[in-house]
Amino acid sequence: MATLMQINKGLRKKRMVRVKSPALEHSPHRKGVCIRVYTTKPKKPNSAQRKVAKVKLTTGNSIIVYIPGQGHNLQQHSVVLIRGGRVPDLPGVQYHIIRGKHDFVAKERFERSARRSKFSIKKVRKK
Repeated sequence: MATLMQINKGLRKKRMVRVKSPALEHSPHRKGVCIRVYTTKPKKPNSAQRKVAKVKLTTGNSIIVYIPGQGHNLQQHSVVLIRGGRVPDLPGVQYHIIRGKHDFVAKERFERSARRSKFSIKKVRKK
């Protein structure tokens, strides 16, 4: 139990909460411009060519973001919208690009039935 003197001196410290996506600065999304679009290899047990981009945000920060889905049209100077969400097998990649916003087209190479809303694809109605 703290005494009144200890409380007056201000000896109690707030616990620091670590933010998982600091570049967003407590916003849900941020706009940015692609500086470089390239592929990287994932960590040890996995093997692939993951598509990533280096993006300069409106805040001035440069971050590495993951390009989700199959196929993309991104190149240098493309304007994109960023959300949080890390890629577990790519070190240093803590952000995703949102499909269907600005220069990143929503259309993929195949019709998606599951997880459509994350890739902004409309539901196909059967007649």
